[in-house]
Amino acid sequence: MLRYLPFLLVLALWIYAFIDCLNTPEEEVRGLPKVIWVIIILLFGEVLVGPIAWLVAGRARRAPVGGGTSAESPRGRRAEWVAPDDNPEFLKSLAENKAEDEKNDEALLKDWEADLRRREEELKRRESGDDPQAPQN
Repeated sequence: MLRYLPFLLVLALWIYAFIDCLNTPEEEVRGLPKVIWVIIILLFGEVLVGPIAWLVAGRARRAPVGGGTSAESPRGRRAEWVAPDDNPEFLKSLAENKAEDEKNDEALLKDWEADLRRREEELKRRESGDDPQAPQN
């Protein structure tokens, strides 16, 4: 079983590099066009040259999550990702959307009530025989 481990590791690295290359946007690929990188990975995958070359030289490196080249926040700290329930701007937008939805709901309710009153009046006229459009039996 252990004799298959190196082969499986090479295969896993080859598949990872191939899928990573395919999923990387064209503008983030460095050095060569994306198609050439795919060919290099496929041709030199067995000897690890292609996948390692892709991982080292082909793709753009991403900045670390907590630091890197992110913009400065107004407090002097590095801007970090904030969960939506901790983001005051997001919470403010929710409150604005809720107020707008309530206005729309009130208008819709008034329209429904007016339609219901109209239908009730129409039914009353039909029952009393005052409606000229009522079907004659």
